[in-house]
Order: sequence, then C-alpha cells, then structure tokens
Amino acid sequence: MITMIGLGPMGQAMVRVLLENGHGVTVWNRTAARADGVVAAGAVRAETVADAVSASELVLLSLTDYTAMYDILGKAEETLAGKVIVNLSSDTPEKTREAADWVKAHGGQFIAGGVMVPAPLVGKEGAYVFYSGPAEVFEKYRETLALIGRADFLGEDVRLAQLFYQAQLDIFLNSLSAFMHASALVRSAGVPLRKFVPYAKDNFAMMDFYLEASAEQIEKGDHPGDEADVIMMGASADHIVQASRDAGIDVLLPEAVKSHYDRAIAAGHGRSSWTSLFEVIKEG
Repeated sequence: MITMIGLGPMGQAMVRVLLENGHGVTVWNRTAARADGVVAAGAVRAETVADAVSASELVLLSLTDYTAMYDILGKAEETLAGKVIVNLSSDTPEKTREAADWVKAHGGQFIAGGVMVPAPLVGKEGAYVFYSGPAEVFEKYRETLALIGRADFLGEDVRLAQLFYQAQLDIFLNSLSAFMHASALVRSAGVPLRKFVPYAKDNFAMMDFYLEASAEQIEKGDHPGDEADVIMMGASADHIVQASRDAGIDVLLPEAVKSHYDRAIAAGHGRSSWTSLFEVIKEG
C-alpha cells in the first residue's frame, strides 16, 4: 500500500499511474471531493491525515509547497515514526533541508523529489523525477517511484533534488518569458506570430550547441575572448532594450539581461567570452 497526500492534477495523475501498475493507494486531500475520481478508479479514501499516514510505510506528498506539509502532517506527528515521506512538492533547497530535519525528529525518513513533467505526462515516456536523500531508503523504493517517471537520484544531500528542480524551472520560466517578450516585439509591428514561430523554434533548438562548452569554461573559471565577447554581446543587449522601448513594450527583462553585461564590463571582463557573466551572477 502507498499513501498519496495532495490530489491536485499532479497528485491525481500519480495515483492513477500507481493504480494502473497494481499498487494499492490510500489517498487524502484537504478538499475531500477531489478524491472522488481516484476513489472511483480504485484508491482508498482516508478519513483523516493520521489514517492516511498510518495506512502505508511509503507516503507521497504532492502539495503547493513545504509549508503545506507542516500544516497537514503537523496534525499527525505521532504517526510519522517509521514512515518514509517522499515530498514531491516545490520549494527551496534550504526549506527542503529543514523539512528533512523535521521529519527525522519525528522518527521518519525523508526523500525530496522534483517532478519534471506536467501532470498529463506523468508515467509517460520522457518523464523524469529528481530525488535526493538517504541512498538506502531511496533504493528500497526506486522501482515503485520509477513508475511516476525515470528516477534520477542525485545524492544524499537532501537539497539536491530541489536545487536541480529549481534550476530547470529557472531555464524554463525565463525561456517562456523571453519568448513572450520576443513575441510582443514582433507583434508591435503588426506581424502575425505564425511568421515568427519557425525562427524561434530554430533558435531554441540551437541552444544546446552552447551548453557543454560553456559549462566547461565556467568550471575552469577561464573565459577566453572570441567573436562573442562581452562588449559585443552587451551592445546587442542594449539594442534589444532600445528596440523594446521604441516599440512601447515592457523593458524589464531586456534591461535585466543588459545589466549582466554592464556589470561584467565594469568588472573587467569586456574582452572575455560571454560566459564570464557567470562571474558577476554568482556574486549576486
């Protein structure tokens, strides 16, 4: 038996995958009606949080954030001893460490997770989930957790799953905002986006060309100047700000990017590769 606490779209998707693979699942949600669909599919509804935790050794959480974990499990602290809590909610790495300490103080064991696909893709090919925490505990449940998506274990530092999860969302959310901004720039001239999208797709696809070499330069702390030095790239960043201002659209995002180049130049990296932006970003 497995317990799932939290039945938003992601929690419901995970319950259905577990049921389809022959697992018994006990469920609980603050809004009880959200359990109706998965109960009809074969899950067992727990009347209380304590009943839900008591029903299984493995307890999965799919909540808004880690604060919700305290709000919910705080009502059933006495049931946590001997349980494995796998928190698949989103929050910061530091709050993850605090949560692990809290569960451990109540006699349980804690695994952090970050699900890297939307609810409709849970359990499908290409789905993957970051995990971190005690290796022996994770390995005991790896096969079960892999039903949700490929289980990528990052190590015993419990913060790592959330660190990688937030880093991936950093790329994803910034990329979406960049596309929205570029779309606003194109649309300011009355151009339909269907004419722009093929070029945007090519641009996104090309990004992987830069990643490995850039990561190597960052790890070495060596940013040899080339045709894409900071001064040249900074000039392009300034042109985007000016074009956006002329178009009458929001300039906050391009100004933020430009600030990286301005600060890198001020720090003496003007003739270095654009990867030297890392040196000013890491300093905050």
